Amino acid sequence: MSLPDRKEAEVRRLLAGPHPPVPTELAVRAAELGLRLLRRRRAARRLMWLVIVAAAVVFTVWAARVHPWVAPPSTVAPPVEGL
Repeated sequence: MSLPDRKEAEVRRLLAGPHPPVPTELAVRAAELGLRLLRRRRAARRLMWLVIVAAAVVFTVWAARVHPWVAPPSTVAPPVEGL
């Protein structure tokens, strides 16, 4: 018997044999785990949106006070004419 045939025979033997008992509370535990994961994802999503909104507010306040779109005043004086 070759290696793939032996593995296939082993799998068939395992599937044909008696199945292990499944815990009765398995579905309840799986549902609780799923709800917990959903709550964590929802909380993470809300935190992400809160950080994004806070960053937008901070940027807006900074831009309103600093006016980054205005050119800075010239530090070089224009040439004096007429003297």
